[in-house]
Amino acid sequence: MTGDTTPTAPSLAEALATRTLVLDGGMSNQLESAGHDLGDELWSARLLAELPEAVTEAHLAYFEAGADVVITASYQATFEGFARRGIGRGRAAELLALSVTAAREAAGRARARGAARPLWVAASAGPYGAMLADGSEYRGRYGLTVAALERFHRPRLEVLAAAAPDVLALETVPDADEATALLRAVRGLGVPAWLSYTVDGTHTRAGQPLEEAFALAADADEVIAVGVNCCAPGDADHAVATAARVTGKPVVVYPNSGETWDAGARRWRGRATLAPGRVLGWRDAGARLIGGCCRVGPGTIASIAGVLGDRPGP
Repeated sequence: MTGDTTPTAPSLAEALATRTLVLDGGMSNQLESAGHDLGDELWSARLLAELPEAVTEAHLAYFEAGADVVITASYQATFEGFARRGIGRGRAAELLALSVTAAREAAGRARARGAARPLWVAASAGPYGAMLADGSEYRGRYGLTVAALERFHRPRLEVLAAAAPDVLALETVPDADEATALLRAVRGLGVPAWLSYTVDGTHTRAGQPLEEAFALAADADEVIAVGVNCCAPGDADHAVATAARVTGKPVVVYPNSGETWDAGARRWRGRATLAPGRVLGWRDAGARLIGGCCRVGPGTIASIAGVLGDRPGP
């Protein structure tokens, strides 16, 4: 199944060969702007259980802003995280699948309202640190082996793949070791993936040079795009060029707004620095999936879509 259910709709990989696609922005900020409280360890995944319609509406807002691809609300949805809330594995699997269904429903509504372009769904698989809900995804180095991380990720990825998204978004990965585990975990699932690191300057959050981190995906047949997300917009400039040069694959880039998260005060500080005009530089350097992450809303995505215009490819 593709985002556009007509028989002639291209796969996401096929589309990336000819044009640049617009990703959505942050799920959590869109839900919060609609009045939903996300002060919970499950974050936006809590609404999959309690109010899935809110998730669908958030996706729809991004499709209507011009996004071609939306990312599901499964970033922080794990069997272990749900278990801490008393949700068993069977129900947890249903909620993971529901994250894909909710995004598909939004695509259907967007087409019913006149969207004529193909629309795709990316199933989010966040890092191990997201399940811990303590900011570990911005550090990596959990003290787990690659094999242990693969065992953690594989069951969730199997459920998400069975729900038939267009791509698996292996996102906000802080550590090349976890990337190795994820690349092993997606083998044989029958669904393509993108691999996206969260970075600090020219290194992963765990301190590995980006050249080495990106190289892990260069020969991974399952991976159709490599890049960065949940980082400062300025850090994306170097990362996009490096990912394109090292892997030869299309690049995915969706940074934060540029504001800084104050973990102690639990609030964002500073000002937004994601200027829509800078996406042209990313496109010219090899980016083919461009959007935003934390604090980036439909307004900015609409501006990015407008700047990219007809979104030519290479």
